[in-house]
This record gives sequence, structure tokens and C-alpha cells, in this order.
Amino acid sequence: MIIPRRVCQIRPGRVILSGIQPTGIPHLGNYLGALSNWVKLQKSAEPEDKLLFSIVGWHALTLPQDPASLLAARNDMLAVLLAIGIDPNRSILFHQDHNPHHTELSWILSCIAPMGKLRRMTTWKSRLAAARNSSSEDEVDESMLNAGLFMYPVLQAADVLVYKATHVPVGDDQQQHIELTRDLADIFNRTFKGTSPLFPLPTYVNTPSKRILSLKDPTSKMSKSSPDVQSRILLTDIASQIQSKIRAAVTDSIQGITYDPQGRPGTSNLLTILAACTDSDVTQVAKAYESQGHGTLKRDVAEAVEEFLKGPRAQFNRIRHETTYLEEVARRGAIRAIEHSEVTMMEVKTRLGLA
Repeated sequence: MIIPRRVCQIRPGRVILSGIQPTGIPHLGNYLGALSNWVKLQKSAEPEDKLLFSIVGWHALTLPQDPASLLAARNDMLAVLLAIGIDPNRSILFHQDHNPHHTELSWILSCIAPMGKLRRMTTWKSRLAAARNSSSEDEVDESMLNAGLFMYPVLQAADVLVYKATHVPVGDDQQQHIELTRDLADIFNRTFKGTSPLFPLPTYVNTPSKRILSLKDPTSKMSKSSPDVQSRILLTDIASQIQSKIRAAVTDSIQGITYDPQGRPGTSNLLTILAACTDSDVTQVAKAYESQGHGTLKRDVAEAVEEFLKGPRAQFNRIRHETTYLEEVARRGAIRAIEHSEVTMMEVKTRLGLA
């Protein structure tokens, strides 16, 4: 099934939903990828649009977690989203695991989900490979796969459908999961008919994002799971840490600066970072540095990253210790989310014969 794409053009009255796993402090790649687009969507949405952003704790359990670390990561991620500009008065900001309707609908959807479609979901391999720091997905197999990780696309579908979301901004790697969500919505609508279809078929929103690569291995994405802490820049890194990491970033010995992601991945990654942090076109940035050396480029990249992160970093360091405030934001977000989803669940149960 081919899903129509929309590039950040959200029409009034739409329900926009996205989520992020609580996996610790986000790095620059996370911020320039999904998170900055959440803020842009919030700013560009019409007053009639409903926006829901969740921290998906249930999804985190598909891989082994330390309970104390997971609790801290959930709180930190909530603080991060507030720090970067997600407004809990404009958007519904909540912990997925605070709303039991997600898992309830997930079970219902699992009872109509064809095994053949689930077996065609392949992202579990990349998740296992990243968790094990494997260099290739070929190093993982089904013996490492638990039922929760196999079934998590169904839970992801429930995350979307329980709010009757119409637009879902996710990365390209999640597109096949939106296809499954549409399929499950269609199966439910055709199997349990009413006067009108219960679930809308959500649209995959292809939000513009920058693919930020590892500073130490520019052939792979920047990742929190990498054992080399110098490979990534965290939201909490201070100026001296940013300078040190950028200074040590892998480049090449070719004279001059050009943007060539295939032939010069390290240099091109630095240009991408600079362009993203200054909201510039990367080809124009490269042209401005074509007669410069890597030392100048790295200096300017470090300064741009520090300027880009210093505001959110300060906000995060202030908010993360305001436990009462974070609990209140989470509580109010859960109430609003449940108010929205309980209407859907009553309709679902009525069609199933459970209410």
C-alpha cells in the first residue's frame, strides 16, 4: 500500500500525534530530527488542530530496561520536551503508560492483525542491532526477538488510532508501521461496521529532518547506544564538551571544503550540522567554506551548535529538578489524553459487543 505524503501541511481540524521513547538525554541528531519538527508543527498548526505528543514508556519495555534508569529517563524526556518549546497548554503532552486505553486497544487490534503482515515488519532487527551495538542487522536473528518487540507495531497502531489521529509525523524507518496502522484501521472498519467508518486512515507526514551522523564514524547515524561518548553531542553538553567533540570529529585530508556525502561523509556531516543549526542551505554553507580548512569549519560548527543548544540546555537544567511541576504537567496531560481516547474506546467496545 502506498501512503500519500504531506510535507508539514496540516489542515484545520486534524489530529496530529507522535511519540518518542524515554531513552535518556536526546542528542543533536534527535533534536534536529524529530523534536525540532514537533515544535514547528505546534507553531504552524491551526487553532482547530489537536496535537498529541507522548513519551512511549510501553515501547521502551520491548528491550531490557533498568527500572531506576527508566524512571529517570521518563522524567528527563518530559523536561526535554518542555525545554525545547512544547507547550502543554497548546499540545497534549503525556506519558503513554499513563493511559491504559493504549494497551487495551492494542490487544483488540492484535486479534485482527494478520501474522503475515506482522512478519513483514523489519524494524525490530534494526532496534536489536542498535541495542547490541552490532555493525549489521545480519548479526541478529529471531532467537533474540521477544513477543513484545515483534508486536510493538500493533501497539504503535493503537497509539495512533485510539485518538483517531489523522496525521502522524515519523521518520522514514517508521513508514511501514503507518501502513500497518492504516491496514488495521481498514480491517476494523470493514469487520465491525457502523453508520460510518470508526477509524480514519492516518496520513504519514514526511517532516523535513536532517540525518546527523556519528562524529567518530560518519558512515552511521549519531546514536545514544554507541559506546564512544565522543561520537555524539547531547543536549546537556556544555560549550567546552561541544568544542572537544567537534574538534575530534572524523573528517579527511582533502584540501578545501566540499559537500559530498558519499566521498566525504565526515566533512559533509559537519556542513549538515552547521546548516541545520543556522537554518541555512547546506550547499550554500559549503560554498562559503570552499577555500577554508577543517580547522575553521570545526570552530564555526562548535560555535553554532553551542548557540543552538544553550537556550534549551538552560531550560532543561532548570526544569528537570522541578518535580512537582513535571508531575502536574504529566497528570494534566494524562487527563486530557484519556478524555480524548475514552470516547474512541466506548465506540470500539460498542461495535465489538463489549458495551
